[in-house]
Amino acid sequence: MMRLELLNTGSELLLGAVLNTHVRYIADQLFPLGLRLERQTTVPDGAAIGSAMRESFGRCDILIVTGGLGPTSDDITRDLAAELLGVSMQQDPEVLQAIDARMSRRGFVMNAAIARQALVPDGAQVLPNTNGTAPGLYFPPRPLDGGGHSPHLFLLPGPPRELYPMFEREVEPRLDALTETTTTTHATYKIVGLGESKVQDLLEHQLLKLGSVEIGYCARPGEVDLRLIAEPALIEQATPMIAHACGDALISDDGRSLGEVLLGELRERNQTLVTAESCTGGRIANAMTDLPGASEVFLGGVVAYANEVKIGQLNVSPELLKAKGAVSAEVAEQMAEGVRLALHADLAISTTGIAGPGGGTELKPAGTVFIGISQKGKNAFAVRKDFPSDRDTFKHLTMQTAFLLALRQLRDE
Repeated sequence: MMRLELLNTGSELLLGAVLNTHVRYIADQLFPLGLRLERQTTVPDGAAIGSAMRESFGRCDILIVTGGLGPTSDDITRDLAAELLGVSMQQDPEVLQAIDARMSRRGFVMNAAIARQALVPDGAQVLPNTNGTAPGLYFPPRPLDGGGHSPHLFLLPGPPRELYPMFEREVEPRLDALTETTTTTHATYKIVGLGESKVQDLLEHQLLKLGSVEIGYCARPGEVDLRLIAEPALIEQATPMIAHACGDALISDDGRSLGEVLLGELRERNQTLVTAESCTGGRIANAMTDLPGASEVFLGGVVAYANEVKIGQLNVSPELLKAKGAVSAEVAEQMAEGVRLALHADLAISTTGIAGPGGGTELKPAGTVFIGISQKGKNAFAVRKDFPSDRDTFKHLTMQTAFLLALRQLRDE
């Protein structure tokens, strides 16, 4: 297997101002090509980019660099690569024309800084950028002055909206041509409600008996991703074993999230979903609308944080609120029923709880939540859960449990 490294550049990544999503995306795109990241490095803008590239040159066969191709003074990746390779740069008329045309369409005027992006090192292939001004560059291996050869070198823009389309259109075909067809595949199993060690206890011994299987675990709050890398025939044998061991805790065997599975179930049944949220503040509605195709099943939701909104928008009984309190199973049921009827949906989810850290009581401490489910033609119900944690984790676990309850309700039809 060819050795491949990823170098992400940008001081904003190391200051915590921007989340580095490139590693996950690129690693995911590489695997079907029979390639895996051997090392990933992040460096700030400036001379550190050149030092990091020089180090990688001696270790890898393919080096992918992101960032530092723009028009500002800290965008020097192109210059440092040319210096390392011992080549000069020339302005490319076609690139300059493409940049000028894009600037004109947006009503901007070309200046010298923007024109710098049209400088192309000798021997580099231009990777057109249809979503920005800075093109990417590909350098085939070439002899180095100190001996040896440079790796296959890809310089790509940093913004995801520019990088991802360019990677799929320009980089993947070149990488595919460099690699042999892989005989392995991978599968990701989404498991909810079982801890990482429990999943290992249930499955690892059995899976290793199958033969050459690489097993990996990725734990998140309330869920575990079980990843297998093996020959396709072994994956086929493993899937029913995992399903039997995990039961309904296994949400998907194709990497789909709990929300994606719920959306798919609703779509298959031609049913609609609405939400009434108090303590989660719209988190569930937001998660649904993040999914492609959500408009086919998700009608909308109400964030009813105050009791007045619960009463006025969801038809929750004022007497019930006084007798049971806003954080109660009875109120959760009425919230779910109220929003389902108000928005004319088939299924509704509601949440009411105490996210903390304050506000709890002895009977209902911080972390208490009631999740309501209302389905057309059935009685509404609510369940209590306790998630004593920080507010963000509390909301995430509540959302995840709500999706799981809704999914099981659909499957119990």
